[in-house]
Amino acid sequence: MSRVGKQPIPCPSEVDVKLQGTHIEMKGPKGTLSRELHPRMEILQEEGALRVERPGEDRQDRALHGLTRSLLANMVQGVTDGFEKRLELVGLGYRVAVQGEKLILHLGYSHPIKYQPAEGVEIALDEDNKNIIIVRGIDKEKVGQAAADIRHFRKPEPYKGKGVRYVGEYIRRKAGKAAVK
Repeated sequence: MSRVGKQPIPCPSEVDVKLQGTHIEMKGPKGTLSRELHPRMEILQEEGALRVERPGEDRQDRALHGLTRSLLANMVQGVTDGFEKRLELVGLGYRVAVQGEKLILHLGYSHPIKYQPAEGVEIALDEDNKNIIIVRGIDKEKVGQAAADIRHFRKPEPYKGKGVRYVGEYIRRKAGKAAVK
């Protein structure tokens, strides 16, 4: 039995769950999420919890069991609390600004980079430190993809560590060229 899949998903009272065959829709204080689940997985709705059951013990069923449970748990967390990723700019002259919904990045290229986030993803700057970008939303997949897209514009390099990185990310540094005597 999957250790992840067998755990029940606590469902707060403010979350409304509608289950129609393989389609599930969750409505909470932050918004609404819906997803089409694999037809082999069975979702059981109990008092204040959701449970995922699998039909058999073959490899695909075992793999889908934990995955389905994780997807549902992320949906519940998304509609109640939401998700957030933080990125920081490291480098002299690197700047960031928000114009409406667009993110304008100056990352040492000859032109500014304009990034339009996906539907349901909000981008803001930290009040205290203007070099920290905050990506928020209710869909964990979209928030993570938006943060990865922004990081991709200028990945941190290993010599000086300049670039866009996740807050708290460790960048393995390399020694520069050694002087020849």
